[in-house]
Amino acid sequence: MRSLAVTAAVAAALAVPAAAQEREVPYWASIKAETLNMRAGPGRDFPVRWVYKRAGLPLKVVRVHEGWRLVRDPAGDEGWVTANLLSKDHGGIVVGEGLAAIRAKPSDSAQLRWNAEPGVVGKLDNCAKGWCEIAVGGRSGFIRADRVWGSGTP
Repeated sequence: MRSLAVTAAVAAALAVPAAAQEREVPYWASIKAETLNMRAGPGRDFPVRWVYKRAGLPLKVVRVHEGWRLVRDPAGDEGWVTANLLSKDHGGIVVGEGLAAIRAKPSDSAQLRWNAEPGVVGKLDNCAKGWCEIAVGGRSGFIRADRVWGSGTP
C-alpha cells in the first residue's frame, strides 16, 4: 500500500509540464486561482505572508524551486507560491495617475476606445515600441507600456 502512495506522489509531481519547470527566469505570469497564498518560503510549512484574491493579477517569477515559484507582485513584495496556481498568461495592471487611454492602434493619435483606471488588470500581448496590446473584459486595444506594470522585460 505504501509503494502505491509513493507511486501516486511521484506521478503527481511529474504531471507538472516540463516546460513550466524549464522556463528561464525571470518571466511574467499571472494568478489563475481565485485565492493564492504567498508564503515566506517554498513549502506549505512556511507562514502565509499575503493572500491574493484577484485572478489575473500579474506577477514576476524570479526564482524556481521544485513546484514553487518566488514571485514579485506589483507593489514589490516577494514570496513563494505554488506553480500550479499560476498561469502562463502575461498579465498587466494599469499604474500611474489618472485614466490610461486604451486606443485602437499603438499611437497617441489613434481613436480612443476607452479609458482604464489605475488598478485595472488585463491580459497583455505584443508589447513593442512603447505600446502593449491589452485585453480587458472582452475588449481589447493598445495602452502605453509605461502605464502598465508587467509590460517590460522581466
